[in-house]
Amino acid sequence: MRYALNKMRILHEDNHIIVVEKPLNVPSQEDSSKDLDLLNMVKAYLKEKYDKPGNVYTGLVHRLDRPTGGVMVFAKTSKAAARLSESLKVGEVQKRYFAIVSGFLKDRVAHLSDWLIKDEENNIVKRVVAKVEGAKKAEMTYRVLASDEGLTLVDINLLTGRSHQARVQMATAGAPIFGDAKYGSPHQGNLALWAYQLSFIHPVTGSSMLFKCYPPDDVYPWTHFELEKFMKIAKPR
Repeated sequence: MRYALNKMRILHEDNHIIVVEKPLNVPSQEDSSKDLDLLNMVKAYLKEKYDKPGNVYTGLVHRLDRPTGGVMVFAKTSKAAARLSESLKVGEVQKRYFAIVSGFLKDRVAHLSDWLIKDEENNIVKRVVAKVEGAKKAEMTYRVLASDEGLTLVDINLLTGRSHQARVQMATAGAPIFGDAKYGSPHQGNLALWAYQLSFIHPVTGSSMLFKCYPPDDVYPWTHFELEKFMKIAKPR
């Protein structure tokens, strides 16, 4: 556990929330693999830091897919968890992603709106028509930042939080995310989707909070583009 805790980068912590960088290929919470997950890593960190006996409350208010890394916020109190969850429901939490997609997009800027349904048995999300029972509306915008050698870097703003949303909608738009064989990418490798920015209203103080973190600078295809141009923050040491 000590090794895992040392690999978890903390971006912010106060009495009510903790913001961390989720590493690639780490589950947000425990799944059937039983691999060490981020929720339990945060709990272990809080338990050790504050020498707390028994179970440590840590509220999981949103998730990232296992192969996706980036910014996540956890609640340290039930009140903070409830308020953050409500903020998510009413669209007050903004989640921005970098994605590197296979191929090129017809439109440099676009708003995508689709109806999606999840096949739980096969863990895949499908685009369907609105009248299909159980379908949920998914909305996002994207902006093309750069293109080179058959790859395109895009900035994604998720307006809803559906399972596999960015992956399905980019594939539907004709440019699946690099490494996403499940949704049609011809490229093999790590899934090139990274939650680089998270902004929200602090659940207790009411302050505007904004956090950013870089994709790994030693993992292809992130090394293919000069991300410093688009991040506008200093690289972590």
